[in-house]
Parts: sequence; C-alpha cells; structure tokens
Amino acid sequence: MKALAAEMTNYFSKRLEPLGITVKELTGDMQLTKGEILRTQMLVTTPEKWDVVTRKSVGDVALSQIVRLLILDEVHLLHEDRGPVLESLVARTIRQVESTQSMIRILGLSATLPNYLDVASFLHVNPYIGLFFFDSRFRPVPLGQTFVGIKTTNKVKEFCRAVTNRSVYHQSISHLVMVFVHARNATVRTAMGLIEMAKNHGETSFFQPDQGPDYGQCEKQMFPDGFGIHHAGMLRSDRSLMESMFSRGHLKVLVCTATLAWGVNLPAHAVIIKGTQIYDAKRGAVVDLGILDVMQIFGRAGRPQFDKFGEGTIITTHDKLSHYLTLLTQQNPIESQFQESLADNLNAEIALGTVTNVEEAVKWLSYTYLYVRMRANPLVYGINHKMDPSLELYRKELVVESGRKLDKARMIRFEERTGYFASTDLGRTASHFYIKYNTIEVLHGGDTAYSCSEPQLSSCSVRDEEVEELEQLLCNYCELPAAGGVENGYGKINILLQTYIGRGEVDSFSLISDLSYVAQNAARIFRALFEIALRKRWPAMTYRLLTLCKVIDKRLWGFAHPLRQFPVLPPTVLTRLEERNLTVDKLKEMRKDEIGHMLHHVSIGLKVKQCVHQIPSIAMEASIQPITRTVLRVRLIVTPDFRWNDQVHGSVGEPWWLWVEDPVNDHIYHSEYFLLQKKQVEPQNIIFTIPIFEPLPSQYYIRAVSDRWLGAEAVCIINFQHLILPERHPPHTELLDLQPLPVTALGNREYESLYKFTHFNPIQTQIFHTLYHTDTNVLLGAPTGSGKTIAAEMAMFRVVYIAPLKALVRERIEDWKIRIEEKLGKKVVELTGDVTPDMRAIARADLIVTTPEKWDGVSRSWQNRSYVQKVAILIIDEIHLLGEDRGPVLEVIVSRTNFISSHTSKGVRVVGLSTALANARDLADWLGIRQVGLFNFRPSVRPVPLEVHIHGFPGQHYCPRMASMNKPSFQAIRSHSPAKPVLIFVSSRRQTRLTALDLICISGFTLLCPQIEDIIGTVRDSNLKLTLAFGIGMHHAGLHERDRKTVEELFVNCKIQVLIATSTLAWGVNFPAHLVIVKGTEYYDGKTRRYVDYPITDVLQMMGRAGRPQFDDQGKAVILVHDIKKDFYKKFLYEPFPVESSLLGVLSDHLNAEIAAGTIASKQDAMDYITWTYFFRRLVMNPRLEQTLSHHDTSLNPMLSPLCIVIFIDLQDDRTIEPLTYGRIGSYYYLKHQTIRMFKERLRAELPAQELLSDAEEYAELPVRHNEDQLNSQLAQQLPLQVNPHSYDSAHTKTHLLLQAHFSHVQLPCSDYTTDTKTVLDNAIRICQAMLDVAASEGWLVTALSICNLVQMIVQGRWLHDSSLLTLPHIEQQDLYLFRTARYFLYFHYHSVPEEQQTQQRQISILELSFVFFIEHMYTCGRTNITNFCGVLKDSFQVMLWLAASFPPLPSIRHASCTFQGPASHRWN
Repeated sequence: MKALAAEMTNYFSKRLEPLGITVKELTGDMQLTKGEILRTQMLVTTPEKWDVVTRKSVGDVALSQIVRLLILDEVHLLHEDRGPVLESLVARTIRQVESTQSMIRILGLSATLPNYLDVASFLHVNPYIGLFFFDSRFRPVPLGQTFVGIKTTNKVKEFCRAVTNRSVYHQSISHLVMVFVHARNATVRTAMGLIEMAKNHGETSFFQPDQGPDYGQCEKQMFPDGFGIHHAGMLRSDRSLMESMFSRGHLKVLVCTATLAWGVNLPAHAVIIKGTQIYDAKRGAVVDLGILDVMQIFGRAGRPQFDKFGEGTIITTHDKLSHYLTLLTQQNPIESQFQESLADNLNAEIALGTVTNVEEAVKWLSYTYLYVRMRANPLVYGINHKMDPSLELYRKELVVESGRKLDKARMIRFEERTGYFASTDLGRTASHFYIKYNTIEVLHGGDTAYSCSEPQLSSCSVRDEEVEELEQLLCNYCELPAAGGVENGYGKINILLQTYIGRGEVDSFSLISDLSYVAQNAARIFRALFEIALRKRWPAMTYRLLTLCKVIDKRLWGFAHPLRQFPVLPPTVLTRLEERNLTVDKLKEMRKDEIGHMLHHVSIGLKVKQCVHQIPSIAMEASIQPITRTVLRVRLIVTPDFRWNDQVHGSVGEPWWLWVEDPVNDHIYHSEYFLLQKKQVEPQNIIFTIPIFEPLPSQYYIRAVSDRWLGAEAVCIINFQHLILPERHPPHTELLDLQPLPVTALGNREYESLYKFTHFNPIQTQIFHTLYHTDTNVLLGAPTGSGKTIAAEMAMFRVVYIAPLKALVRERIEDWKIRIEEKLGKKVVELTGDVTPDMRAIARADLIVTTPEKWDGVSRSWQNRSYVQKVAILIIDEIHLLGEDRGPVLEVIVSRTNFISSHTSKGVRVVGLSTALANARDLADWLGIRQVGLFNFRPSVRPVPLEVHIHGFPGQHYCPRMASMNKPSFQAIRSHSPAKPVLIFVSSRRQTRLTALDLICISGFTLLCPQIEDIIGTVRDSNLKLTLAFGIGMHHAGLHERDRKTVEELFVNCKIQVLIATSTLAWGVNFPAHLVIVKGTEYYDGKTRRYVDYPITDVLQMMGRAGRPQFDDQGKAVILVHDIKKDFYKKFLYEPFPVESSLLGVLSDHLNAEIAAGTIASKQDAMDYITWTYFFRRLVMNPRLEQTLSHHDTSLNPMLSPLCIVIFIDLQDDRTIEPLTYGRIGSYYYLKHQTIRMFKERLRAELPAQELLSDAEEYAELPVRHNEDQLNSQLAQQLPLQVNPHSYDSAHTKTHLLLQAHFSHVQLPCSDYTTDTKTVLDNAIRICQAMLDVAASEGWLVTALSICNLVQMIVQGRWLHDSSLLTLPHIEQQDLYLFRTARYFLYFHYHSVPEEQQTQQRQISILELSFVFFIEHMYTCGRTNITNFCGVLKDSFQVMLWLAASFPPLPSIRHASCTFQGPASHRWN
C-alpha cells in the first residue's frame, strides 16, 4: 500500500544514507522523472505501480532493464485480490531474465505459510540454497492468543467493555497495548470510550505516562490520559509523533488502523483486534478481515527487547469465532486468484509484445503461481489432471477463452486458425492505463458519456446513512447535474467526483474511503477515455475529455479563472478577478498598476501580471500547399508566447496536443503530441499532410491544447476558399507484353560480354530502342530494382554519370572498372570529394562517375575546361531527389548543361533515372523530352512483385516505440523470410546496436556458418563481433571501412541472414534481400531538435531492396510506422508524391556561381536563367507555390541585391551585373553566401581565425543528436578553449569542440563523433582557403598568417605550440620523453667517434636516415612498439655507425623533405 511505501522509503533513506545509496518512492502519489530514476539506487513502490511501469517500459530506456534486485514484501498476498499483480510481475521478470540473459535477483518476504514450497517454486528459488522457512516456534517472543466472541446487539458498548476488562486494564499497568480498529473515525471513538470507562472505574492513573511529553498538534485531550490514535488520514508529522511517543512509553494505549500493522515496525506487549468487519471501497461493502491481516497484526505482539511473551486478542461476533479459530490453528494453503484477471494480464503481455501467439501465452502461464497450484491441487480448480498431467491442454483452453473475450471487446485481434495475437489501440490503452477488461467491454462501443457507471467504479453502493450527506454534497459542491441522483451507485460516484473537483469536505468515513477511491481511479480512467476518443478521431469528445482530465488533475472547474492554477495568488484576488470578468487576454493588455487598482490591492498587480505571462500560450500560423488533388501539406509555425519559469513549468518542457479537425464531418484528420522545450524559444516548424476531398470543404481547424494547463489552447483556421488544386497527372506508362529482348540485340560482342544474363527484363526491352538507337533525352521512372543501371549502360560512352552519394559512386566504379575499363578498354574516372584525379586524367576519360556537388563545382568553370564541353551524355541517377536537400544542385547542373549546349551548338543528351513519379510529364518537359523519351512505369511494375505490410505502433516517445517494434520485426522474419536474407533499416547507429541485441535476446539466433569465426576475429567493433556470432550484421557510417566491407561480403554471400543498417545503405551498395523491414520512418533532426519523417523517396528506396531477381518470385516489405502516420503511408507507397523543386532556398548561391562564371551578365540573363529551372516550371504548374514565396526568408529581388555580397546591380546605368571579389571566392570554394557574408562582416586583422571557422554556415547542418548536448558539455571540460555553456546543443559549438579535440588528440565520446570530425575536417580546408583569400584581398598580413597556422594545425592534427613530433602516426604526448632520450643517445655516439673517422655530412645523414627508418617502422608496426623505442634505437644506431664508417660519404639530407602518407588525419611533411 502507498502508506507503507512512504514509511519504508523514509526508513531505508535513513538507514542507507551513510552508504551513499539514494532511496526514492515511486507510487501513484510520487512520480519521478527519468533523471531522478537514473540517480536513484533503490525504489520503493507498490505492486500496481511497478506493474504499470513494466507494462510500458521497453527497450534500453526501460526502468525494468536496469533493475538487479527485486524485493517482494508480503508475498503471502498472493492469496488476496492483489495477488494476480504479484504473479504477473514475477512471471514478467523471470521471462525478461531468460530472454535478456541479464540477471535480476528476486527476494520474497512472507508471513508463515503452510505451502511455502509452492511459493518458492513460483519464485524460482533453489530449495536447498535460497529457501528459509521459520514457523511460529521460532518467534523471538512466544505469543498467547485469545479469541472473544460477542452475541449482544449493542456491539460498540460490548466491544469497549471487552477490550477494557480483558486486556487494557490488566496489561497497561506495566505494558504497552495496541488496539486495532477498522475505520479512521473509530480510532477516536474507541479511544474516547476507553478513557471514559477508565474514569468511571477510577483507574486513569494506570494509563498516565511517567512524564508529560510535548503534545504537538495531535489530539491533546487524549495525551494526558496516556491514549493516542494513529491512522493514514493524519498528517505525517502527527503520525510520526504518535509512533515516537508510543515507542518511548509515553503512551500506554495506541488505537490505530491496520495500516500500522503493515507499515511501521512498532511492537507492543499486547495487541487487540476490535472487530473483524472492514469496509472495502473497491467492493463497496463490508467484508471480513483476512486471516493474513490477523496474522500481521498479531505479529506486532511482543517486544523482543523487553517482553518474555506477547498477547494477541481478537474480538469478533460469535458466529465468526469458529471461522477465525479454524484459520489460525489449521492454516489452509494459499491459492492463486490469477484466473479471475487472466484476460487483463494476457492483454498486458500482448500489448507489451512478450506474448504474440497461443503457444507463447501457454508458456507464459507456466511462470505463474496459478500453474504451480493447479499442478499441486488440481481439484480445487476443477481439473482432471490424469488426462492432462502437464496441464498444457487446460492452459491452452484458458488462453483461447481469454483471447476470444479480448477479441470480442476489440482489445486484441485473435486469429484462432493460426493462433496469433495482435494488439489494438484499445487494448494498448487498457494496458497502459490499467483499465480492466469488463470496463473496456462497456466502453469499446464508444459510449463514454456514462463513465461513472463503469465496472471499475460501479461497485460503490449507497448506504442509508450516506444519503443525507450526499444530498448536502450535491447542493454545495456539484456544478453539474448528477445523473442517477443520490440513490444510485453511479450517481454517488458522480457526486463524489464533483466534490473532489470542488475541494469539498466529507464527514462519513465510508464516503471518505469512497472519495479517495474515486479520485485515484478517475484521473486514470479519463486519460484512457481521452486516448480512445483521439484514436476514434472524435474532435468534440476528445476536447471535452482532455479538459476533464485537467479538471481532475488540477481539482479546478474548466470555467474557473485560469489564474486559479497559481497557488501564489490569494483566493480573494481570484474571486475579484472572476467577479470583474477580467480574462487573461484583458489582463495581458493592462498595466500592473491598473490591475492593482481594479482589484483594490495595489501591490498584487505585479504578481498577477507575472502569472498571466506564465500561462502557456502559443501563436500558430499555417501555410498550405496541395501536393496532389487529394493531399495537402500543412506547414505550421508554432511560436511560444509566454515567459518560462522553472518553478511553474519545470525544467524540461510543456506538452501539447495538436489535431486538425473537420467541423462539418466531426472528424480528426491528423493528431500529434509535441513538447515545447525550455531551450526552444524560437518558433517550431511542424509539417504534416492531411487529406482533402472534392468538393472542397470551407475550412478545417488546427487546434492545439495544453496537456496540463486549463485555459491554454489555440486555434488556427485553414481556409480553402481560394485554394487552387494542381492539374490531374497523366497516366503511367503501360508495360507492354513484349517478347524479352536477347542481349545479342546490342550487335556488339564486347558489349554482350558485359552481361551474365541472356535476355533483358520487360522494362529494359520496352525502352531499348529509344536508349540504344536514338539520341533523344530520356526520363525513366521505374521502381527500385527494375534494372535502371543497365538501362543507363545502354546509352553510355563519353558520359558523365551523376549518383547522389559517394557510396553509389564507389559501387559503380568498382563494377565499371572491371566491366567497362578492363573488358572494353574505356577509361573510367571517379570524381568525388575523396578522389580528385588530375585534369589530364579527366580529359582522357570516357566515363566520369561523380557526385552532384563535385560536378557542379567542376562545371562552373566550363569555359576554361574543354572536357566539360565535350560531354555527350549526362546520366542522372535518382533524379527524383530534386525535391530533397541536394535537389537544387541537380537542378542547376541540368540548367547549366542546357546553357552549355545552346552556346557550344553541341547537344548534350540527358538521361534521368528515377522511381515512379506522379508528375513525370512536368519533369520530362523540363528535360526537353517529348513523348518518345518518357517512360514512367507504375510502382507495381517490378521484375520481382512486392508484397507490402504496414503496421502502426502507438506511443508518444520515440525510443520506447522503436523498442516495441523489435518483437514484431522478429515475427516478420519468422513469417516471411525464415531462411532467406533480411534487411532491417533503422534511423541511427544506436538503433542498429539496440535492434541487433534485442533480436538476439528474442530469437536466440544461431551462427549460420561456422567458417566465419576466423573472419569475426578480424572485426574491430566489439558490438559487431558479438552480433555476427549470432548471424546478425550491422552496417553504418560509424564502422571502420574494413568492418563494413566484411559485413557486406558476409551478407552478399549469405553467411549471415540478417543485416541491420541505417537508411544510407538504401542509397548505397546494392544489397537486395528477400525481406526488407523499415523499422520506423522517422529520424532525429539535429537542426530542429526533433524527430522528423524520412522523405517518401527514402522509404520507397528501402522497400526497393526487397526481392532478388535471381532467386525470388516475390519480395516482402514490412513497414513499421507511428500509428498516426499509417494512413499516410498506405496511400503514398502506391501513389507517389509529385517531385517539387527545392531551389528557392539556395537560389542566391547558384545565381552567384553563374555570375562569377560569366553566364549571367544582366538582370534579364538572371530572369532567363530562372526560367530554365524546374522551380519555374513547378511554379507555373502549381500556383499555390507562389504563396510560399511570401513566407520564405528570401525573395527574388534580395537574391539579386548586394545583401548577398556576391553581385552588384547598377539599375541606373546599363543594367549589367558584375561579380565582386567576395562572389568569386564564394563560387570558387563552393561556399554558401552566408559564410562569405560572415567573413566580410566579422573577419578583422586582429581576430583569431579559429573563432570564425566553426561559425561557417556549412556546419549548420552538422547533426547534434539526442542528448549530445550532455556529451558536448563533458567534452568541453577536457579542452583548452572555453565555449558558451548555454550553446552545447548548437551545431557550431559542436564543430568548435571537435576541432579542439582533433588538435588535442582527445578521446571522443562515441563513434558518431569520429564520423562527425571527418565531416568537419572535409570542409575545413576549403573554408580556411576562402578566409585566406579574403584576408589577402584586404591586405591583412597577420590574419593571413594566422589562417595559414590554422590550416597547418588542421592538417597536422596538433596545436601550433605542440611538439612537431606529434604529427607522426601513433605518437602521443606521453611518448615525447622517449625522443628526448634518443636525442641524448645520438649526441653521445656522434662525439664518441674518432676525429679521423668523422665526416660530419656522412654521419648526420646516416643518423637522420636511421631515424627516418625507425619512424617508418613505428608507423608500420603501430602504437604498441613505441615503448620499446629506446632499447631498439640503441642497438640499431650502433649498426648504423658501423655502416657509416664502411661506405663512402652520402650527400647531406639535412634539408631534404621526406614525405610519408599515413591516415587522412596524419599526412605530414
């Protein structure tokens, strides 16, 4: 119980504080943040609370995953109503231990039990080691038991007389007595009755304490007579005082409730149980006191330090006397109550994902106490064990029956034929909010209006003595009519709930218990109802229920003034605010002195004004853009409009619910939960899509409602009156039923030898003639895996092939170097940021494979580069990426190519390869393609048909949602691809590790090929080593390149079955698999600091990896998504988005490049240039895009103005545009204009260059992942230069720290930082070179030298003042002393050589050569040999000195340059 949890928390905190162990309470009353939990070593909680926590928590963030010891106090409660909770907890814990192989020790504490062996078996205790059983013979103090039965009708009087005569008078003269009653108000009545009777007998002196204590605030009239009371309704301080006074002997008699028996260890000489009838609020009736409660109370009798024996007395009615005598003397075995709540617990396991079918459910039942007792005593459960000794059939029957019930209530989907369970939204809601099956059975039909009549609350019956008080409560505190009135149970609950909200006082003890019970359950039930309404997409009901949730949480009516949520404001002030109808909006406009005068309280005006501005408020602005005629993209800008106060709002964020509703059809089209974080003071962009229908509705509402604050909400209206829908797109190209074309159609034996297959596939057959025999431009839209690369090969030779990623370029190079260069003798050249061949090699090339950015940089100077003008064919792979971040570069390349063609009178053929497109005609028109060259096949037209399954998963938080997908991922593998290759795509490197480890735990994957054990030994990454041993590989950018190659080879050769990769692999190496699982469609965007959706093209690309043409007749793809996005993906995985242009945001940079290249020389040229772009074509086709211009930070005129620093417009003279120095620098070094502007504004002669480098706009996109601000904070402590401590979540600050770490050789916190450092260094040199050019153009010598020093620091990886030896590979700061030793040794040997043999030139040269030789040896052998350097050096120099004397003099190399090529970060001269 919660009272006991609080007491035990206090007890353990004091006891364990010297050991530095933190103890916290985790109950319904005491919630803890994730940070508090991680800082806590011991949690004290109730069974129900821990059950709720473990039902929700999954994945590595789960609380249950970090537990190592589970102590269950009072295990004998298995026999009571709450026993099923304990059974569920133990079963879940033991199954978790078995699946994760992470040990959790279970310690059970119990009263004496007759069937303790059964309980030990249930807890998986080794009976020979871990079982300890002590019966009543082992009591430290023997107990005498007395039973009193009463027949009189005046029970109260007889009880008091019996208590007085039997025990109190005879024991309290020298002993302490505890009297247990069963109601809080009965404690006072009993104590006062005993005092009165003592006075009547003239024996009050027996009870009076020896010295008068400090009474405090308790019942002072009882203290002088030696009596005290104790119950859970008292203040904690008063209860503690009573306990202290009783333990010291100042109180002789303590009248208390049973809470004290379960709570504080407060023994007495004698214990008396006054009556055995107790009110159960859950049942709404009086029930008998349980035998375990009696034993617990009797356990308080006898103080080991003072007494030789104790006395226990139970006073009950005469008819119950034999019942308690039998129970206490015979002690029947405790039985399981699990069967009654089997459906609820089964639903919880299905929602958690630990049970997915009947077989697993039957196995799960074997971990329960029910199973133990059914095998031990089958007749009690009505089982014929002879027919079914293992009870497997009976367990299956129980599971199937429960499954049917849950399926009928729509809590799960149960397919009896296959035995599979699937959780539903309703079932998950019931599990998470602890709602019982019979309650959901009432609610699932949508009848939420009568929540007070739910089975979980309907047990509260109305007693005659309560009617009068209920009528008073109805009159005084109920603002709403109570359906059913005071005569019905649900009417009583309604009245009590309104009384609770209105903060009313209740007198009757039974009503106090019922009020507490209703209040505890109401908040939880209404939260569940809110989730159900939201899932059913009912806007009005959702809004009302969310308001009711907050009303109950705040105990404040929705129509009350919002400032009543601030306890700092006096009630009189709040009442005046309501009387004068001063709304929050009015108060915001008023000055503080005006508010003070209005309230007749001048000084309160400031406080009211502060509170008004602390009420969470947001402003919303929506812009809409139709993507197709049925889909609308909404861009919502949410701007916080309140002042943050940690004491009011907390330190994390304010949660909000947002939904889009159609007021006419009363339907929600989109909903999401978002957090306004404390550190996000700038506006948030929320982008989502919603459906639209024709005829267009008049308007939709976007409603945002605070999850915690009453009166905090905002509404934004989307108006459709002037919305222009895009034109209907032309149909897809039909795949003709043609005879497959043989490769001999190429008519060239050399070309035919390139292919291992004999015939082209249907798509290649249909497009063959256009590609191979004509020179027309071609746009090919076809699904991934349909052979588009081979289609490109048909059109090749003297080609530039542009692939979006370096990984794709590398793959093409590896393939074409063999097939085209070696077999055909054609020169193939790679041109990327990592590989830049000399100009002569490029000029001689027949095929250039490059990335968009690199070709853009090269082709900007096309007038001076003849090989650019000689390009005959431009093949652009994945051209549908025009709409993504890198799309503008593709757009500019095509526009420039067309411009070059028009100026050189030599046509350049353009071939675009893409997935299936919605607006292929627009793209084809822009590429200059007529009907002949356009092929746009349906997504369904694949060489290998694709079967797609989409599953939605609930949950507001990303990590738990991802973890909940692991079990379904395994089920998908088992169902769709038990023995064939499987690709699982995840969003981050961390998720690759977590997913792999979870799959190992769930499935027990075994090594598929023992021969790879030797290969595993060569792998560097420890996690990869572990997962490969179980047949699961990981692939991401954080791995060493050799490790990645190893994993790729193993997967391609089917040595491992499962490969878990980040989404970049979808665009990278061509790894088809039979089954592709997309585990989550979101990734963490470091710039916006929130999870955002993948572009739809990325999801299509991942799906395209499913199905291997050589081996499979069908591919399978399983898409696991956030449930609110399931409908979106259902639609657009088969109806692709039209490709839009994203040029607008970076148009200024590309205009500057064309101006610097001389392509644009006038304003008219600029306008003409824009008309060549795809952006202009989409602007014409989709007029709604024009409206986005006004919302954008850049418009056409500013792009052409001097603010861009790159151009000069002279409108008064000859309307020409001339490039300036800064513009040329920006174009040459491929920098953004914001970076050049920063150099112009901030670069000064006296300013250190390194401060500017990290602020370059190129680093704004560097990812700051989830929780990396904490890693940045820790890293900053190890580095010499300080950064702003409030900017650890900034990409520029992270860049600054990574550069410092590179110079200082500091250990980086994780592999992600290693990859990020490479990204930073890749850009650093060209940014520094641009800075150097700027400094040189301004004539700043000191700045130029400082930048040169910075370049040297970046290249050599050390600070300027560090030893130059640190540039050498494997040399660290701690190794420098070895070189000092070597220098002294060299000096000694040089001077010990006889003078006649000294030839200085020769000796120094040989010594230098020997030194260089050993440095090279160290680089080859690695870091471990450095410590042996001195010993080896000594012997080797002696050999070198002998060589020096034996050979003729060599020329001096003192000033020569020796160059070693080490890793990219250790190239040195």
